[in-house]
Amino acid sequence: MTAEEAAPVDFVDPFIGTDFFGHMFPGATLPYGMVQLSPDNDTDGWTYSAGYAYENTTIRGFSHTHLSGVGYTACGDVLLMPTVGDKVEVMPGTEDDPDSGYRSRFDHKDEIARPGYYSVILRDYNIRAELTTTRRVGMHRYTFPEAEKAPVILDLGHTIGGSFDNDFSRVTIVNDTLVRGVKDSKGVKVYFVMVFNKPFRYYGTFDAGYYTPESGASVFPYKNEEKGKDIGAFFVYHPEEGEQLMVKVAISYVSEEGAMKNLEAELPHWNFDQVRWDALDTWNRELSRIKVKTDSHEKKVIFYTAVYHSLVAQMISQDVDGQYFGMDGKVYKMEEGDFYPNFSCWDTYRSQHPLLTILTPEHVDDMMNSIVAKTEHFGWLPSQHFRNEFRPSMVGDHLIPVVADAYAKGFRGYDVEFLYEAMKRKALGPPPSDKPADLGRSGITDYINKGYAPYDKVTEAVPNTLELAYDDWCIAQIAKSLGKEDDYQMFMSRAYNYKNLYDAETKFMRPKDSKGVWLPAINGHKQEIVHNGDHSYYKYFDPLLVGRRPNRHYTESNAWQYLWSVQHDPVGLIELLGGNDAFAERLDEFFTMSPTITPPKYVGVVGTIGQYVQGNQPSHHVAYLYNYARKPWKTQKWVRKVTEELYRSGPGGLCGNEDMGSLSSWYILSVMGFYSVTPGQTQYVIGSPLFDEVTIDVGNDKTFKIIAENNYPGYIYIQSAELNGKEFNRTWIDHKEIMAGGTLMFVMGPEPNKNWGVDEHSAPYSMSR
Repeated sequence: MTAEEAAPVDFVDPFIGTDFFGHMFPGATLPYGMVQLSPDNDTDGWTYSAGYAYENTTIRGFSHTHLSGVGYTACGDVLLMPTVGDKVEVMPGTEDDPDSGYRSRFDHKDEIARPGYYSVILRDYNIRAELTTTRRVGMHRYTFPEAEKAPVILDLGHTIGGSFDNDFSRVTIVNDTLVRGVKDSKGVKVYFVMVFNKPFRYYGTFDAGYYTPESGASVFPYKNEEKGKDIGAFFVYHPEEGEQLMVKVAISYVSEEGAMKNLEAELPHWNFDQVRWDALDTWNRELSRIKVKTDSHEKKVIFYTAVYHSLVAQMISQDVDGQYFGMDGKVYKMEEGDFYPNFSCWDTYRSQHPLLTILTPEHVDDMMNSIVAKTEHFGWLPSQHFRNEFRPSMVGDHLIPVVADAYAKGFRGYDVEFLYEAMKRKALGPPPSDKPADLGRSGITDYINKGYAPYDKVTEAVPNTLELAYDDWCIAQIAKSLGKEDDYQMFMSRAYNYKNLYDAETKFMRPKDSKGVWLPAINGHKQEIVHNGDHSYYKYFDPLLVGRRPNRHYTESNAWQYLWSVQHDPVGLIELLGGNDAFAERLDEFFTMSPTITPPKYVGVVGTIGQYVQGNQPSHHVAYLYNYARKPWKTQKWVRKVTEELYRSGPGGLCGNEDMGSLSSWYILSVMGFYSVTPGQTQYVIGSPLFDEVTIDVGNDKTFKIIAENNYPGYIYIQSAELNGKEFNRTWIDHKEIMAGGTLMFVMGPEPNKNWGVDEHSAPYSMSR
């Protein structure tokens, strides 16, 4: 196949990000699919957040739910594993000793992964396992060797991250081809219906946590139901050489009946190859919304895999009849559209959600309506959560910029007044007495009264101030649009709270205590941890210290990396740092200093250029800040360095956690030539386009094209630009200009043009301008 004949889907490599800590899964799923059917190597520890790690060469089985690139362990529900052998193994065994359980060795050369399809040869059993999927149904095809006994294991105790004591499952074997049940783990219930295309010869259940005193085993032949925590079932076949067994597994977050409806509606047949090719075609249509022109095959692989990762990240959770599980534990129905259960918003508000407003705008209102429903059912505006299970783990209140960005860009198919009132309520005080305090904004009372979160009361107090100031700016933008002038003025005043933690002496955002006193500088002291009741913190200010929760003052970062977290007001930050030249010099130092941090080392400080960390979100906008200081050629230099050096092909191609599409969506936006520095307003900030040509289908039979002329190696600097044939001499472009269709053309060169994009009106929006 020539490059001209290849379709976008042909360039996707699902193995990118499966090594190191990308935490990607290589298995089969669809865009926004409810099922993510993928192999699991193991479940224990952060390394296996996606169930799969490229370094591991054993497989425990194939489960039907996975999260994309997170640093959080969950899912791995309803695991199936085909085996061959006289003994029915009910324990998975270990990576070091696979023979002690049902897991199997495999070789990466025997793996195939394409969008919507995965296959592998299980070497210990000589079984070829193939996986494909519809939105809500996973389909397995196993090709067996000749065997007297080939048990297929269903392990409901399998959970990524390990099970909890109160986890509970039930499996019911209805007949020789139909199995149904539920798995309840970590507060999330997954119902399933499983159908085999051939009747099994023998069957039974097991409880891996119980051994009968009579037999010393945990297997119960011909028992048709089991309940408990580490339970499952087995289905025994007597295959001939090359015989194929197929299994369809439908899931639902509502009921077994819902799972059966999903199965009947989406996969009434047994044509595995049709499902596989339908999935590939679905992916190709989605990926074809954006097309790139380049002579580099590797760059196309990196790019289209990034688009794939951005669309894998979001999933639906309503059944075909619209029913879904609400955040209050009740069942509701979407009359139209999709319900989205995951919002990893500290990660995704920065790039993934802004990208979707361009690439897949038809999904944005559904996401907003999902937030409306969650807030209504929960009785409070949630923040970071997965599968409708609230998990207040990250700083800030970042469903707010997700909504504010959509609203600013004209999305109106949801109740914004309701969401606004929920945002305002949460911003004005702690939760009501019937809800836990940690559902509110951390340090909210002091933030309101003092204008900052004090370090002697609040963990990660600096970002709790900076990020809430940005969130308040977002609320202010919605208030202004809704004509709420008093609210607008109040929240705009609070948006300046970042200044309350700026220390002019050290030129950092520095922790301050309840009395307004700066955290003492380390100045040669040995670092200590202070305990103040249930709260603890590092005693001395060290701008290179990231540290560990619950003692740290910055979120997964240090003072150097959080200095720049004023996305809504870079000009205000420039003024604090002494003007454009001093600001640029400070940025230069940031990008060129040693990447070393003060011990203890932190796994999130990866993908480094100086103290810049592409592997973690707080740095993602920083290279674009030179534009605000009217030195855009420096933005062009550092953005291009990141896109060319820190995104690569192969399993180790991601420089950090993918985090639900955030790393990949940053790349997509940046290689097109712009980035969303300030979600909540409509401008994208110009960087350095990587490709000769990018064409985006913006709908309504329109396209927006980005052309880079003279795009030779080393030609990273913008010499001039035109938008729709007219001179373009600014370092931002508006969302409306993109979605109207047209052509943005850059002329590139090997040396900076220090006269382009530098006049007073060329810089992007900033609150203080």
